Amino acid sequence: MENKKMTKLEKYWILYDVGNSAFTLLVSTIIPIYFNALAGNAGISEVDYLAYWGYAASISTIIVALLGPTVGSIADTRNYKKPLFVLFMAVGVIGCAALSVPGSWLVFLVVFVIAKVGYNASLIFYDSMLVDVTTPERMDKVSSNGYAWGYIGSCVPFILSLVFVLMYESFGMTMNTAMMLAFFINAAWWVLMTVPLLRNYRQKNYAETPKHPVRDSFRRLGHTIRDIRKEKKVFLYLLAFFFFIDGVYTIIEMATAYGSALGLDTTGLLLALLVTQIVAFPCALIFSVFSRKYETASLIKVCILAYTGIALFAIQLDKQWEFWFLAVMVGMFQGAIQALARSYFAKIIPAEKSGEYFGIYDICGKGASFMGTTLVGVVAQITGVANAGVGIIAVMFVIGYVLFHKAARVES
Repeated sequence: MENKKMTKLEKYWILYDVGNSAFTLLVSTIIPIYFNALAGNAGISEVDYLAYWGYAASISTIIVALLGPTVGSIADTRNYKKPLFVLFMAVGVIGCAALSVPGSWLVFLVVFVIAKVGYNASLIFYDSMLVDVTTPERMDKVSSNGYAWGYIGSCVPFILSLVFVLMYESFGMTMNTAMMLAFFINAAWWVLMTVPLLRNYRQKNYAETPKHPVRDSFRRLGHTIRDIRKEKKVFLYLLAFFFFIDGVYTIIEMATAYGSALGLDTTGLLLALLVTQIVAFPCALIFSVFSRKYETASLIKVCILAYTGIALFAIQLDKQWEFWFLAVMVGMFQGAIQALARSYFAKIIPAEKSGEYFGIYDICGKGASFMGTTLVGVVAQITGVANAGVGIIAVMFVIGYVLFHKAARVES
């Protein structure tokens, strides 16, 4: 009978979600608004601001997509996963703190790209650790708890940051000082939540230790890329994931920038996205319970259909209450689709090649995000209408649903 209590290692793994989610929330709320202010001071229009923000997000994701399979493959060598995880996590944390320095919008974007590369790359190793910290039967539960507690835990540094950002005059400080505090608070929170995992994690699953780890990792990666097309279930799933996660990541990346470009109230946008985090916490846990009663594949399909409706609704969005409604709807399904997609993949791949496979998984996820954010930016600039680029996201969800349905029907 399955032990319902979380092990210490499972809890420590979940804590990293709590830590890095602070940066995710910062990226989807305060950082775009701060960049909007920097860009506005430089005379950049709202449409160009949205486009430049989309391009920066795209650059960071494509860098990680190119790095992912290589470093992921190297991480499958015994005792390599943890050091690589620490390296990229440190780049993300230092980049987050360094965002307080630039006064130029362009320099700010460069630092943002570096921080985002560190954050995203660390997730390759973190996600692949799932096979080491728990069993296949518990992956849905542990993965869902990671996202759930990540959402609610990230609210702690966010609320502290929000107090300074919205009330900086009451504290007798400038906006720049308030933003500096916000960046340092979130960087410190990220480190603090990571320490237990670093102290206790040990790599259990790994490929045969080679004489030349880096060179042999490249060779092993080449074999996997050639062979993965023969693994029909994994191949179809990765194609499906590429499309449906496109919409999820694009909505996360662009939500505040989109609302800001439409001229919606800044404080309202921040509070609405705080509501998203709060709603996401119980909903991710509810889907974790559902995963014990229903097939994971069926639950993923429900989430994809829900997101299709969200994307269609966003096309006509032009009022504050509509953004709030959208924030609640996203919160209901955001954690579930990410957690279930992660655990579903972890269950259909070889455990000893988890780093390598999650590197390829990251290509699909980050490659999709690159395409989505780029399309939103390009279409917005071509048409001069911020809403115009959103329609393509719904199409991605539909394609993702069809491909995932095919993948789910293939026997493992």
